[in-house]
Amino acid sequence: MKPIRIIVGLGNPGRDYAATRHNVGFMVMDRLAAHFGAEWKPEKAYKAEVAAGPGVLLVKPQTFMNASGESVGPLMRYFKFDPEQVFVVYDDISFPVGTMRLRAGGSAGGHNGMKSLIAHLGTEKFPRLRVGISAPGQKQMVSHVLGKFAPDERPLLEEALLKATAATLTALRDGFDAAANQFNIRKEKKKKEKPAPQPEQAAPTPPQEEPSANG
Repeated sequence: MKPIRIIVGLGNPGRDYAATRHNVGFMVMDRLAAHFGAEWKPEKAYKAEVAAGPGVLLVKPQTFMNASGESVGPLMRYFKFDPEQVFVVYDDISFPVGTMRLRAGGSAGGHNGMKSLIAHLGTEKFPRLRVGISAPGQKQMVSHVLGKFAPDERPLLEEALLKATAATLTALRDGFDAAANQFNIRKEKKKKEKPAPQPEQAAPTPPQEEPSANG
């Protein structure tokens, strides 16, 4: 896999959406920009805010979530990068708050921002980091992803954002595979329990012949 050159965080622009579940991608981007000491600047031609890190471009599309690809696709082609050099951070309802998972490619999984990216990059084969925001439960999907985290979720969110930032930096420094090996927690396979050994049964005693009455 080629080195990562663009890191994209998915979200919706504007203060009203800043602290919502759907904007965890932007939250990770802000932490990366702070780590690099980079300043966000508007790139109106590409409908994005961008910040320059060492050898990498941080991107927050300003198109609203469902049209994110309209920003990222032209940027990628302008710099003549391949899709595998675009690393995307976004929210995923498949994982609980506080967890995350790196993946080398795959479908959008129902995420509209990822659908747009796949359409404009022309492939599903680009690395991504999915940050858990938990399933909606009884809530409607839209109100869940556009809602804010509950107070008891905030410590878990902060932990996930720290891990996501560290995982992204590791992918930049050591490569995607190294980051996935370090940060993806594998479920341990349950060992099949062997049945307990049965106590050996004594050999049956042959019947003894009764003495004959005729002696």
